[in-house]
Amino acid sequence: MRVAGLGFRGRATLLSLKDALARAGGGAQALATAEEKAGAEVMQALARELGLPLHAIPRAALERQATLTRSARVAAKFGTGSVAEAAALAAAGPGSRLLGPRSISGDGLATAAIAERKDP
Repeated sequence: MRVAGLGFRGRATLLSLKDALARAGGGAQALATAEEKAGAEVMQALARELGLPLHAIPRAALERQATLTRSARVAAKFGTGSVAEAAALAAAGPGSRLLGPRSISGDGLATAAIAERKDP
């Protein structure tokens, strides 16, 4: 199973999210983001357009994930170094791994990371 985690600023557009996802490699079977961002229209629109389930990840679950990148601003607000990376890992579940560090959209307003869990 592959999950795309996304982080984004309030002024991010659907194109911002799609660009970050494409730069991360795409191919996800589900989307994930921080619980407080999951209700944003731009995130809902992405899930609808792609026809993918959206997982809203609580802060406690984000905090438990080891991320490859670290933003002090994100850590202060969400308790993790990268919302995209932590959300992807949390949604993919135990034994999952990141395919690489988060990718940033060309406009700098969104990030995406792909986590994969190999099912037995």
